[in-house]
Amino acid sequence: MQYTRLGRTGLQVSRICLGCMTFGMPERGAHPWTLDEAASRPLLRQAVELGINFFDTANAYSDGTSEEIVGRALRDFARRDEIVVATKVRFGARRAPNVGGLSRKAILHQIDASLTRLGMDFVDLYQIHRWDPDTPIEETMEALHDVVKAGKARYLGASSMSAWQFAKAQQVAAAHGWTPFVSMQPELSLIYREEEREMLPLCRDQGVGIIPWSPLGRGRLARPWGEHTPRIASDAFGATLFAHTEDNDRRVAEALAGVAARRGVPRAQVALAWLLGQPGITAPIVGASRPGHLDDAVSALALTLQPEELAALEAPYLPHPVVGFE
Repeated sequence: MQYTRLGRTGLQVSRICLGCMTFGMPERGAHPWTLDEAASRPLLRQAVELGINFFDTANAYSDGTSEEIVGRALRDFARRDEIVVATKVRFGARRAPNVGGLSRKAILHQIDASLTRLGMDFVDLYQIHRWDPDTPIEETMEALHDVVKAGKARYLGASSMSAWQFAKAQQVAAAHGWTPFVSMQPELSLIYREEEREMLPLCRDQGVGIIPWSPLGRGRLARPWGEHTPRIASDAFGATLFAHTEDNDRRVAEALAGVAARRGVPRAQVALAWLLGQPGITAPIVGASRPGHLDDAVSALALTLQPEELAALEAPYLPHPVVGFE
């Protein structure tokens, strides 16, 4: 395993982050492909044994049961001082006043609820899952700062939003002496590269760690193009991300398949190796529902792509609609 610092912090994280949306009680969430606790624990144990120390979940994943499963497994399989646990706040489990959002009330309630589910005294990285247009950013940043000062989170992070919004949040924190964000979770893969325009240069310039989500295009880059799985068939959110780019994405996937075939490795390894080689990338967030998914992710760390291979992978891409901020 390779380790690096998260942005400009002293926090050491593995260069593969295990995304934990896959883990949770299927009856408690919107994803029928979610793995229950019995099926999840072997994968979490495998991740720890492979040297992965970075785990990303959210209060909204399977109505909080992802946090419960991850928390119990990590207590059994890992040393708390060696691992980095990240969770998120923004989305509520139901539609009701003050459930969800980034108000002071919501943040202070949800951090306690997440810690209870995780069975932990603190999280290492507390992230806003999306921008909240209904709450002043000053209110959000002050509440997050108070979470850190109360010892309930060590660092703060954010996820997909416009670059101007992220810059505004950082400026507000700096102006008041509040805790800034040290990481950003953008969507980034060979078939979605729109963040290369503004967000990635901003993060590199400011020393913000970049931990991309959906690095395999919701699984589309891990298999022959058009081959559907139960996850793809039932992934309503994923369908919105790639609804208007089928032909272009197919050409990118065909280029990926060619490079992988010539190298004699799985497509997923090549797609992750491309991402790991991009400037400023800390760790892609990789989901896993089978042991082979983790093996491919870790093997990608040792795969160095040649300039002609990078050119072949990148050439077919055309600009996409900006999606995933809602």
